[in-house]
Amino acid sequence: MIKVTEKAKGRILELRKDESKQGERHLRVSVTGGGCSGLMYNLSFDQEISEADQIFEDNQVKILVDKKSLLYLLGTTLDFSDGLNGKGFQFINPNASRTCGCGESFAV
Repeated sequence: MIKVTEKAKGRILELRKDESKQGERHLRVSVTGGGCSGLMYNLSFDQEISEADQIFEDNQVKILVDKKSLLYLLGTTLDFSDGLNGKGFQFINPNASRTCGCGESFAV
């Protein structure tokens, strides 16, 4: 399961409203190789749900995760920060053994 904080929910709903002109969009969270720590988080909106997707819903946000990425994301909380130290989505991932300084990549 992936949790979504209130701040993240607000920002996701704002962004989704802009994207929804072409039909319903769901938040897709995935992990790919790359970044300074080895793995990177990806967020996008997707209309397609494949058979390989796991579907979660938290805080009124439907989240799609492919099975490969799910291994790295179980128990993760998605947050949003708009403070002076940076603006953007943050992943609080209990599976990460280390993260890079910018918080965009991690290792397990």
